[in-house]
Amino acid sequence: MQKSILITGCSSGIGLCVALGLKQKGWRVFASARKQSDVVALREQGLESLLLDLNDSISIKTAVSKVLFETEGKLDALFNNGGFGLPGAVEDLSRDAMRAQFETNVFGWIELTNQVLPVMRKQGHGRIIMNSSVLGFAAMPYRGAYNASKFAIEGFSDTLRQELHGTNIKISLIEPGPILSQFRSNSYAAFKKFINLDTSIHKQQYESMLLRLNKEGAAAPFTLGPEAVLTKVVHALESPRPAIRYYVTVPTYLFGYLKRFLPYRVMDMILIRAGGGGKR
Repeated sequence: MQKSILITGCSSGIGLCVALGLKQKGWRVFASARKQSDVVALREQGLESLLLDLNDSISIKTAVSKVLFETEGKLDALFNNGGFGLPGAVEDLSRDAMRAQFETNVFGWIELTNQVLPVMRKQGHGRIIMNSSVLGFAAMPYRGAYNASKFAIEGFSDTLRQELHGTNIKISLIEPGPILSQFRSNSYAAFKKFINLDTSIHKQQYESMLLRLNKEGAAAPFTLGPEAVLTKVVHALESPRPAIRYYVTVPTYLFGYLKRFLPYRVMDMILIRAGGGGKR
C-alpha cells in the first residue's frame, strides 16, 4: 500500500529535493508551500501540492484537512522543513523579529505536528521528522534568533519522543550543516526587514556577513547538495529503527564530537571563529 507524507517548505532546496526524491521512491507526497505561485510550480513538476502557511493556523488546519480527505483519513509521515533564518546580533533583535522567527520555525511546526498526531495515534503508526540544524546544538554568533528556534525544536522533539514512548510513532531530527539552497537569499531578505545595519554597533561584522549571504554558490567549506538530507530522510522514514538524530555534513559531525569533549570556553572560541564573531 502506498505510503503518504506531508512536507512543508517545498518551494526550493531541501523540501523540493526530498519531495521529488520520495515521489521517485513510490511515496505519495503532499508538497506544501506558502505561495500559490510555488504550488503551481510544484504541480508542474508532477507533485501533489497545496498551500500551507506556517504563520497561519487556519492555513495549517485547512492543509491537513485537504491531505486527510485525499488519503481517506490516514497520514504515514510528516517532514517539518519550512522555515527561514534571521541573521543579526542578539542586541539588535526586536520582539517583532523574534516573534517572526518563532512563528514560522517553531510555533507553526508544533501546531502542525499536533494536528497530525491524533491521526497517527488512531492508525497506530507514524514518522515525524524535524529538519533542525547543526545550530540546534552548536550556537554561533550573529544567528541568535535562528539558533534559538532550532534549540527550541530540539527540545520539543526530545520531549515529544519521550511522551510517545510505547507508541509506534517515531520522532527523528535531521541536523544539517551548510546545504546548497536559497536559504542565504531568504536570510538576506529577513535581515533587511528586521535589522538596521547603519545604526548597529555590529555594522562592520554585518558587512562581512552580507558578503557571504550574497555570494554565488557555496559560501562555506564542506557544503553539500540537498540530496545529502534526502538520504537521511529516507532512512528515518523506512528503517525499522530510525535514528533519533541524523548528522549531515562534516561541520555537524565535527561540532558534535568537539562539544562532547571540549570545555565550554574552548568550544566558544571555535564557534566564534567559525561564525565570524568577535568583540565589538
